[in-house]
Order: sequence, then structure tokens, then C-alpha cells
Amino acid sequence: MPINSKYLFVSSMDVAPDKEALFHEVYDTEHVPNLLKVPGVHSVTRIEGEPFTVSIGGAEKRVAPESPRHSALYEIDGPQVLVSPEWAKAVEAGRWPGEVRPFTTNRKHALYRIR
Repeated sequence: MPINSKYLFVSSMDVAPDKEALFHEVYDTEHVPNLLKVPGVHSVTRIEGEPFTVSIGGAEKRVAPESPRHSALYEIDGPQVLVSPEWAKAVEAGRWPGEVRPFTTNRKHALYRIR
């Protein structure tokens, strides 16, 4: 994924297992499309942690994913996007705030400036 924006906003969380299908459906069909309409948001990539093995110093090490398991990477113009009226409206649109957000836990957010 080539990054063409100046900033990367990362939103990460876990979701209740019995709500995972709804989480994916709403995230893909409502939440991401709503946020892509916000001025200054250029792309969204969803990622999910999974276990893996890596070779370091001649030995293989098994690594379990750390929580939170689900993340979304948002390419944005800058921190001002995250406090814009359009962002505030988009994050509260659709089924996300009432049917999905209450079943998410371990929420973490980070902002990275691209060098």
C-alpha cells in the first residue's frame, strides 16, 4: 500500500465474537464509505492481526497477535481532519454508533506523520 498522504490515522479495537459478522458488514458497507466522504480522508485499509512465525538470529519464533485484533488505517491530510464537523458527523452515521460500537473493546487510536 503506497502511502500518498501526509498522515496515517490508525483506529484499532476488538469486537465481541458474536458481533463479528455485523462488525465487518457495517465497517465495510457503511462506516468506511461514510468516512471516505470526509474532506481530507483519501483512503482506508482494514487489517486484522493473525499469528505468524519469523526467523530472527537463526531461530524461528512464533508470535501471537497482540490485542487489539482489528485495525483500520486512514490516509489523511492532517490532524485537523479528525476534529472536522464532517468527521464528527461521519463517525456517528449509520448503524455504527448504536449497533456496533457498544460491542467493541480495547479501542486504541494513533496518528503518524509520514516522513
